[in-house]
Amino acid sequence: MNEHSSAHGHGEAAFSLANLLGISPLWIATAILIAVYALLITEKMNRAILAMLGAALMVILGILNQQQALAGVDANTLALLIGMMVIVAITSKSGLFQYVAIVSAKAVKANPVGILIMLTLITAVFSAMLDNVTTVLLIAPITLLITDALETKVFPFFMAEILASNVGGTATLIGDPPNILIGSAAGLSFNQFVVNLAPISAICLVVLTAIIYFMYRKTLSEIPEESRQRIMKFDAPGAITDATLMIKALGVLALVIFGFTVGHGYGIQPGTSALSGAALLMLLAYGGQNAEEQSESVHHIFGEVEWVTILFFTGLFVIVAGVEHVGLLNIFAEYILDLTQGDMMWTAFLIFWASGILSAILDNIPFVATMIPLIESTADTFGGPEHIEPLWWSLALGACLGGNGTLLGASANLTVAAFAEKAKQPIGFMAFMKVGFPIMLLTLAIANVYIWLRYFY
Repeated sequence: MNEHSSAHGHGEAAFSLANLLGISPLWIATAILIAVYALLITEKMNRAILAMLGAALMVILGILNQQQALAGVDANTLALLIGMMVIVAITSKSGLFQYVAIVSAKAVKANPVGILIMLTLITAVFSAMLDNVTTVLLIAPITLLITDALETKVFPFFMAEILASNVGGTATLIGDPPNILIGSAAGLSFNQFVVNLAPISAICLVVLTAIIYFMYRKTLSEIPEESRQRIMKFDAPGAITDATLMIKALGVLALVIFGFTVGHGYGIQPGTSALSGAALLMLLAYGGQNAEEQSESVHHIFGEVEWVTILFFTGLFVIVAGVEHVGLLNIFAEYILDLTQGDMMWTAFLIFWASGILSAILDNIPFVATMIPLIESTADTFGGPEHIEPLWWSLALGACLGGNGTLLGASANLTVAAFAEKAKQPIGFMAFMKVGFPIMLLTLAIANVYIWLRYFY
C-alpha cells in the first residue's frame, strides 16, 4: 500500500475544494475516517456501502485525486481474496468439507465433547490453509447439521469455531485478512509468516482447546445415546458428490500453496498465485462444457465471491490513503514514538496491545489498514524498513488474536453470527463477550511473552 506515497506530488491541486471550503484537508479526512468508523460500529449500515461512500468523499472533497485513490488500493490483497474465494467455492461443490466433518465426528465415536474439540481443531487448521472467513462459511452449515442430530444448542460449537478460526488464521499469510494486508504492504513472504507466527498460534490453540474442553464438557456429556447413534449413521463416502472435481481441486490447492511458499523469491505475489489457481481450477472444472453452460457455471461461481468484503476493502484502502496523504498517520506515529521514546521493544508492545484491544472493539481489517502506513512511517527512526519486522509481527498477532474479544472483532465472527441467526439461535453480543474477551486477554498475554522472547530477549 506504499505505492500511493509516490503520488504525493500531485496532491496540491487536489486540495482545491478543501481550500474553497476554508477547512484544513487534515480535518476533512479525519472527519470522514471517524464518521465511517462510528457508523461501522453501529452496524446500522452495510460496511461496503460505508467504505465506498467514505472513499467517494475523499475524492469529491479533493483530499485525493482519482489517480492517488487508485494507487492507494492494494490490488494484491484483493486478488488473493477473490482467487481463494473462487477456489473454495468450486472445491465445496465436491463435498470434500462435509466428508472431513463426518469422518472427524465418527473418529471420536460421535462423542459430543470429542466432536466439539475435533471441529475446533479442523477450523483452526482450515483457517491457516484457506482464510478464516472462508473456513467458517464451510464449517458452520456442517456444525448445524451435527448439532441438529445431537439435539443440542449450537452456541458452544459456534463459539469454539469462531475462537479457533481467529487463532488458526494467525498462523499464515492467507489465514486472516489482516495478515494478507500486512504481508502485501511489508513485502513479507508466506514462509516468513509461518516461521514467525505458526509457533505461537499452535501454543494458543492448545490453550484454547483446553479451555473449551473444561467449559463445555459437563453440558455436552448430558446428550443422550440415541442422538450419538444418529451421527454414527451418517454416510461419509456419500458426502463426496464429485470425486473427480475433488481431486482437481486438491491438486490446484497444492499448486497455489506451492506458489505462496516459492513465488515470493521470484517476485510472484500471493495474489497472482491465487488468481492463477482460480483460473486453472475453473478451466479444469468447466472447460469441457459448451459455451452456454460454461458461462452459467462461471457466473454462478463468481456469484459466490464475497463482493461485499471485496468492495469494503477497496473503499477502505482509499479512505486510509486519504488519511495518510494529509499527514494524520505521521502525527500518530510521532506520538507513539514519543510515548515509547523510540525504544523498539516498547513500541512493539504498545502496537501489540493497542491492536489487540482496538481490534476487539472495531473490525480488525479497517484497524490494520489504518496502522500499516503508520508503522511504515517509523522505519526511519529504527534504521530502515528491514529493522521494523518485529513491529509487523506485533501488529499481526494483536489484530488476529484481538478479533476474538467481541462479536465485532473479526469478519469471521459476524459470518458465524449470521448462521446462528438463520438457525433461530442468535449469538448475543454480551454472551459472546463473556466467553471471548477473557480468552482473548489470556492469548494476548501468552503472545506478549512470545514477542519478548523471540525478538527482544
